[in-house]
Amino acid sequence: MAETHRGACFCGAVEVEVTGAPEAMGYCHCASCRSWSAGPVNAFTLWKPEAVKITKGEDKLGRYAKTEMSIRRFCTECGGHVLTEHPPLGLTDVYAATIPTVTFVPGVHVNYAETVLPMKDGLPKLHDFPAEFGGSGEVMAE
Repeated sequence: MAETHRGACFCGAVEVEVTGAPEAMGYCHCASCRSWSAGPVNAFTLWKPEAVKITKGEDKLGRYAKTEMSIRRFCTECGGHVLTEHPPLGLTDVYAATIPTVTFVPGVHVNYAETVLPMKDGLPKLHDFPAEFGGSGEVMAE
């Protein structure tokens, strides 16, 4: 049976459940993620949409789409960030901090050309996105 992890927004009004294993984990350094997360990087866990389920408070789940690539979902009660849907990629990012029982094992840095916090951790640093996601796939020096 697949492992299930549960998490919630800041106030607990919205709860989310993920099942199985994420497709990928890593850090995004783009300006949009930095602005949205109010941090220098965003720790992501990417899941197939069918592995992600809102189990409580779906009526309190707001949405904001600055671009077609990212539909950001948040709690309308507390403003807490829950996840970002990426329809063109067929993936959903449930923020690592939202699901604390998932062991976060990052494998890549994306949009590293935009970083404001250089990180020397031995992981690949992609200029933008992997080629299979429409990026250049270019790896930058650490």
